[in-house]
Amino acid sequence: GTFKDRHYLLTDPHRMLEGMLIGAWAVEAEEIYIYIRDEFPDVRAIVARELERLSDAGIAGVAGTPQVHLRRGAGAYICGEETAMLESLEGKRGLPRHKPPFPAQVGLFGHPTLINNVETLYWVRDIVEQGPEWFTAEGRNGRTGLRTYSVSGRVKNPGVVLAPAGTSARQLIDEYCGGMEDGHAFKAYLPGGASGGILPASLGDLPLDFGTLEDQGCFIGSAAIIVLSQEDSIKDVVLNLTRFFENESCGQCTPCRVGTEKAAALMTAGNWNAALLDDLAACMESASICGLGQAAANPLRSAYKFFPEEMK
Repeated sequence: GTFKDRHYLLTDPHRMLEGMLIGAWAVEAEEIYIYIRDEFPDVRAIVARELERLSDAGIAGVAGTPQVHLRRGAGAYICGEETAMLESLEGKRGLPRHKPPFPAQVGLFGHPTLINNVETLYWVRDIVEQGPEWFTAEGRNGRTGLRTYSVSGRVKNPGVVLAPAGTSARQLIDEYCGGMEDGHAFKAYLPGGASGGILPASLGDLPLDFGTLEDQGCFIGSAAIIVLSQEDSIKDVVLNLTRFFENESCGQCTPCRVGTEKAAALMTAGNWNAALLDDLAACMESASICGLGQAAANPLRSAYKFFPEEMK
């Protein structure tokens, strides 16, 4: 459900590159690695072209400036986990590392490493130029700053939405996405992509930001908002997400590898065994190495919490 980073790299790659160079200057990094998934060849071509321009201008990639390396991932979802990405960059299979040590201590090739995603770096330049007060002047519902939301699902105008932090799902739908599709009523939404859980429309006025959804057993993550209507079965959504996690599990740890497989099999069998599924969810959450396994059961748990009538 997340597509905002691709959008920014396609439309304004320079802002990310400037933020990247400012970050490298701040921590005195001599080497920079840009990791782009294989499914984005158009993005990779644009970034490669702009890196050549930086080199020609003597800003990066030449003596006395940071050396920038553009690397292509193979498309594994698990490589969104920071230490799995480091393993992939080192030419190894993308498996999450045990932490500690953390990347800031022992990261790429054993060196302290600063890791940021595209949107974080995208905002650095403007905040440096205009000051933190400019950025924090934005916000709604008691939150501050700007957020980029990837909104998809049953809305008239899905896409990338730049809105004040704390904007709710209902506000995104009504004010930025043209409302629900004709014939569809707002039923539920995923506030944080595949692993962020599922919330009912009755909680559609919650501010979408870090720390605002945890009391409901959900989180915003990378702000991928997926809107569901009365035409969508919550059980089908949960099964689809569980199959996704089963497919994308790296297989390194048993709780995630076996847990997602067993959960998908139980769900496919017909009548769902709530007690058994809850045991699997608890095991994955407490014993998995990384966030994929720890959060894989979030959709299941939130579905039982908010949509018990559909989970029979």
